[in-house]
Amino acid sequence: MLTEDAAWSLVHDALTECAGHEPRGHAQERELTVGASPPGSRRPSPILQIGRATGRPARFVIVAGYAASAVACFGAAAITLVVAVPDLVAGAPTNAPVLLAVHLLGLGFLPFGVAGGVLHILPVLMRNGAPGRRALIALPLLWGGPLLAVGIAIHQPILAYPAASVAGVGVLLLLVEVGTLVRRAPKGRVVMASRVGVSLSALHAAMAFTAGVIVFGSGGLFGLSEGESVTTHLNLAVLGWLTMLILTVGRTLGPMLSLAPAAGPRRYPADEILVGAGLWLIIAGIAASRALAVVGAAVVIVALVRFGLLMNRVRRGHRLHGLEAPLLHFTVGMAFLVQAGAAGLWLLGRKTPSPHIEEIYVLFLLGGFATGVTLGHLGKLLSLSAWVSWPPGPRPEQVALYPRRRWVGEASCFAVGVELVAVGVVENVQAAAYAGSGLLVASAALAAVAIQATWRAGAPAR
Repeated sequence: MLTEDAAWSLVHDALTECAGHEPRGHAQERELTVGASPPGSRRPSPILQIGRATGRPARFVIVAGYAASAVACFGAAAITLVVAVPDLVAGAPTNAPVLLAVHLLGLGFLPFGVAGGVLHILPVLMRNGAPGRRALIALPLLWGGPLLAVGIAIHQPILAYPAASVAGVGVLLLLVEVGTLVRRAPKGRVVMASRVGVSLSALHAAMAFTAGVIVFGSGGLFGLSEGESVTTHLNLAVLGWLTMLILTVGRTLGPMLSLAPAAGPRRYPADEILVGAGLWLIIAGIAASRALAVVGAAVVIVALVRFGLLMNRVRRGHRLHGLEAPLLHFTVGMAFLVQAGAAGLWLLGRKTPSPHIEEIYVLFLLGGFATGVTLGHLGKLLSLSAWVSWPPGPRPEQVALYPRRRWVGEASCFAVGVELVAVGVVENVQAAAYAGSGLLVASAALAAVAIQATWRAGAPAR
């Protein structure tokens, strides 16, 4: 059986053209099977198959810029959460510290983190060219997002609207980049990410951003109350954008990062269609009937269970030497998602608002699931970006670019921290909430140290 480093070496050989290290005239059709089982074996067949490599990921320095920006925003959100603990425990989710912490994640960490990962992996999955200047120009523009978070928290339109305009241009450039990747994906050939799923995710990202600006400006969406509008905005972002993207890319990325048996081919993107249908049933239910929302939630749960079963096979079949952050974050992220679903269904069954349950719904959905899964993959993708971008000549082992123990420590602090904050909010125990928010600060610090370690180790790839 191949070792982890040998397997990654074969993967790298197949991706050298992606990084532009193989002269065009020397490119050739090839198909590699990493860790395939011997004939007659009952074990799952290939760990990973790669056909002719035609995708080119973004440069390491670009991916690193997005990753560093994401971790900076996550650290700022964690520190702000410490300040927000009294408001959370008191059931005051609209106070400035709480709003700032939430929007530093939604408008800061997630756009940077998701964009960095997408710019590295999506061109390869879609068999496409390297992202162009738009990806580089969008990076500083997205810093309008954290400024917008401040403007929302302190209710200052004079800051919020210019910041929203700057961030909106950055988001638009990235959406055009993603649309270009989808449009240029080769027709008649198998690509490793669903065009439908990627397109729906990008569409919902645009809708979520627009909905947020409308809610801030007018207080409601199309006749909905402010609370219903905020819930719609949150679900568009977390389910329509992030969950859709996780399901679309994760069925290939999860097995690849874990060196596990790859998912089989499928005729149509069933999980993405289910999530999209369930999301819009939830939105219709928010506006018209709670029963519709419950049906929509059930449809989304079906898709997530299907995907969870796939990831469980990845967990059981991985060939890594020790646990790594992507798999750990995804596992605990699914647990957070279950808790968010339970909180959401409980809220649908009530006729009166419950600020504490609303707070943990957002905490589990936006924080535990969306932020956790994104953060867990960020370090691994950054190390792979450095590895694939390495210049010709001797190349270090992939493990040397990925500080595994630091990222596992980050994931452990994150998981325990989120749960402690939730316990503190529900039980009105400030000490527990402070302890949890402190662990989240530690998680951010470990992530920053790990990002810096990969940046230093990957110096020749810059």
